[in-house]
This record gives sequence, structure tokens and C-alpha cells, in this order.
Amino acid sequence: MAREDDAKGRHRAVPSSRIGRLSGFGRLAGGVAGGMLAEGARRVASGERVRMNDLVLTPGNIGRLTERLSHLRGAAMKMGQMLSMDAGDALPPELSEILAKLRDNADFMPPRQLDKVLAEEWGSEWRKNFRRFEPRPIAAASIGQVHRALTRDGRTLAIKVQYPGVAQSIDSDVDNVATLLRVTGLLPKELDIAPLLAAAKEQLHEEADYRREGRMMQRYGELLAGHEAFVVPTLDEELTRDRILAMSYEEGRPVEQLGDQPQEVRDSVFAEVIELVARELFEWGLMQTDPNFANYRYREADRKIVLLDFGATREVDRDVQQSYRNLLRAGLDRDHAGVRQAAIDAQFMSPAVVEKHGEAIDRMIDIILSEMAKDAPFDFGDRGFVPALRDEGFAIAQDKSIWHIPPAETLFVQRKVSGTALLGARIGAVVNIHAIVRDVLERTN
Repeated sequence: MAREDDAKGRHRAVPSSRIGRLSGFGRLAGGVAGGMLAEGARRVASGERVRMNDLVLTPGNIGRLTERLSHLRGAAMKMGQMLSMDAGDALPPELSEILAKLRDNADFMPPRQLDKVLAEEWGSEWRKNFRRFEPRPIAAASIGQVHRALTRDGRTLAIKVQYPGVAQSIDSDVDNVATLLRVTGLLPKELDIAPLLAAAKEQLHEEADYRREGRMMQRYGELLAGHEAFVVPTLDEELTRDRILAMSYEEGRPVEQLGDQPQEVRDSVFAEVIELVARELFEWGLMQTDPNFANYRYREADRKIVLLDFGATREVDRDVQQSYRNLLRAGLDRDHAGVRQAAIDAQFMSPAVVEKHGEAIDRMIDIILSEMAKDAPFDFGDRGFVPALRDEGFAIAQDKSIWHIPPAETLFVQRKVSGTALLGARIGAVVNIHAIVRDVLERTN
């Protein structure tokens, strides 16, 4: 889910038909165009110079984009969330503002639409299963919304209900969002989002399969059995359906809010998260690849980390595992040439990039090694080196002749790795990542 917290949206029916969703994109495009014309006329009348980017990124248009994508939900909203996590510092601040709002807000189904979905999945007398079913969701996100419920035998459950029509609209929604972002000029030309589009469609189809997600949640429960740091919800198989995922309700606060906790707590939690990601990649070959912060909760009572949302869980290809192993070993050894070759072998970049922009690539490798390869605590909250990396990367990206798309499997893993680093930055964690990664690599040889 985009946010496992008290839902901050409003009752609003989800457009479930193809025509309804397409008209939503049409109204959005028309509203943006109208806003551009009005702003352009105002500036011309006042004698100001008019630039296209200024017309698109007006406060009114930012509000229109956020409001409409939140209303459509599904792939439309998920694309925004994925872009905000994946592109990070590469996006214009105005677009980052839109996407940040999409991470934190979603409208939720009105009672009549919710009841219709529940009746279709559980039968018209579904309320007999519960002593109490809270009609207002505790979370509302891109694919579905979560309700708290108390069963007849006294168990508190979290019930995830999928929005109607979302599963059937994935491919067209992703394509429509991509077209909209390109046409409005909100995405920088240097940012190639084609691989992200393919990854978004694949991941969304998997996330819409709630029975599959239930199986993945059970696998994680088995893999982490006996590990004191983590809690995985327990699946309720009897109540789970195609569009309903029922599980135990687990208390916890959003992990990204741990910035107010003592440094020791932030560091301890994030060290566990880093080790978990390393184990997913190198030990289990199974990774929950959605890096949204809300997939982690912190339970203060026993200092445990609650893991949520397993829809984006995927097997990791052995070649991808070995590619990351080679890359990280070279990094830990501060082997500059080894890092460059491992990045080429993993297809993070093509030989043509090194041939044409070798000096820039070497400067980027030097920055990364100097910052993150030390066998010492690394301050994830210190992002001072990011602008230099971004500037070097944009200079390379402008050369369209060497644009390169890494393999899809690699992209899934890299999303999780990058998103995890952003979580560390959000909570200001200081962790010896060198020691954690080295230990996992040695244990999983």
C-alpha cells in the first residue's frame, strides 16, 4: 500500500469502466490545457515573457494533476508513486511535489461501492463474519484500501479490498499516464522511462493478484520465523478472495516517522532493513521489490519491524544475484576498475558509455566509493554528494546515442536498493553498510 496509516482522503467512487477512466484522463488533459491558456493570456497581458514549462507547472495545474490521479487510483496513481521513488533527485521540484502528495493521499470508495465489492466476493450477508467492520479505511492507496475488522471469534484483522476495475485497466492507465507526463513536459527529456513503464505494468498485474500476495506473505513468514526483529502478518485463508486479502492486524507507526526517535533506534531499525534486503538478494533469491516506505512499520512496544504488502514480491534471477555480488565485492575492495567492469557486465551501462564518457563515469565511481565503501558508519542523511552525481549523470543522459536500458529483472532489484537508501536518508540513519553487506556476502558464498 502507498500508506498503511489513517486514510487522509475522502469518499469518492473509483471509475471502474474503461470509458470512465479514459474520460478521466481526457478531463485532466483538458483542464491542464485550459490552465495553460489562462495563465499564458494573463502573462502576455502583463507583458511577461511566456515559457511553456512555466505554463504547465502552475499551482493550478499541479493541483489538477494530483487531484485527478488520486481519483483514478490504480495504475495511474501507482505510476506517480513509482516515479517518485525511482527518480528521486532527478525530477523537477514541481513534479516531485505532485508525486509526494500521491504517496501520502488517496481517495477511498464510498460505502455503497465498498459494499458492492464485498458482497460480490463474500456474499450479500458478509457482515455475519464480523462483530465489527470499520467502514472508514485505515489506509487507501493505489490498488486497494484497508479496513480493520473484528471477527466473531475475537481476532482483529486487516482487510485489503481491491478497487473495482483496477486490474483490467493497468496497461492502458500506465500508457495514458506516460503520454500525459510527456505531452505536458513534466518529465525531463534526459529521463528515459520506457523500462519503468514495462516494470510498472508487470508489477501492477502481480499486485492485483491478491491470492498470489497471500502466498508470498506466507513465504516471508516462514523465511523470517525465529527472527526476532521482524513481524509478518498471518494470512486468513478462509476470508481471502480474488479481490480481498485478509490478514492479522499488526500495530505499528510509519517507519519514515522515526526521525523523532533517538539515533540508536533509527540506526538499529535501518541496519535490520539493510540486512533484510541483502538476505533477500543473496540468500533467499526472493525479494519484495516495492520500496515504498509504508511497507515497513515500527512497533514501539517490543521494538519490532512490521513488514507489509507482498504484492511486488519476485524471484531474483541467479545471474542478477551474481551481478550484484560482483559489483558489491569490487566496491567493498575499493576496486575502481572492478566496479566499472562489474557495472558493464551487469548491463547497468553499455561499453559505449564508458568509451564516450569514461571520465565522467570514473568521477561518479570515485564519488560513490569515497562515500559508501568505507568500513565505517555511513550517514544516509548527508546527501551532499548527490548533486554531483546527478550533474554527471544528466550530462551522460543527454547523449541519446548511448542510451541503454538495463534488464527488467535488474530494474526490479535496483528499485528496492535505491528505495532503501532513500528510507535511510528520510530517517537520518547512520549505519556501517560496508560491514553488513560484507557479512551477508561471506555467509551466502
